[in-house]
Formats: sequence, C-alpha cells, structure tokens
Amino acid sequence: QVQLVESGGGLVQAGDSLRLSCAASGRSVDDYAMAWFRQNLGEGREFVAAISWNGRSTNYGDSVRDRFTVSRDNGKKTVYLQMNSLKAEDTAVYYCNAGLLGPGASYQDHWGQGTQVTVSS
Repeated sequence: QVQLVESGGGLVQAGDSLRLSCAASGRSVDDYAMAWFRQNLGEGREFVAAISWNGRSTNYGDSVRDRFTVSRDNGKKTVYLQMNSLKAEDTAVYYCNAGLLGPGASYQDHWGQGTQVTVSS
C-alpha cells in the first residue's frame, strides 16, 4: 500500500511562490508516475502537473504551464510542485496522486489528503 502526505500549502499574495511536497511511505513509488491535481469546493478535480517514474518526462495543465514546475527525488520518496507567479485563481486544495499501470492494463492509483493553497489578490 502507498500513503501520500502533502505539505507546504498556505496563504500567500498574488505574485508569490510556494513549494508543495508530497511524501510517500509504504510501498516504493519509484515505478509510479506522480501527479498533482487541484480542486475547489463544488468543482471538479483539475489536472495540474505530472512526472514520469524517472523524472525525464513532465506534463502540465494549460493554466499553470510556464509558472509551475514538478520534480521528484526518488531517494527521498518525495515529489515537489514549485509554484511561481501565483494568481488568485490558483487557490484550491492541491492533491498528490501516484499512478501505476500494471499487468493486463490493471491500474492502481493513490491519493493524498490534500493541502490548501490560498492566494489573495
């Protein structure tokens, strides 16, 4: 089993930066793709960023591209989301996700409990 714990959220002003962390425990996540999603109350979950198991490939949602950077340190079992030039519309609960495509196209994914990011304008 995989447990994910996000941290680093908080209240900042527009234009500021924050770095979120997602620490994994339990089973190793070295072979998992990792991703960040965000969600506001009453809205659907929005894709933010993803990184491949070896960190060589990344992907970003259109609204955060060129402002956010996802990275990982498999030795520390941690994934990071560096958020720069924050805007009020970045306000949300940010969730970490670990996903693994297994044999027979089986799929496992795990979610953290989320961390609140609030950006005041």
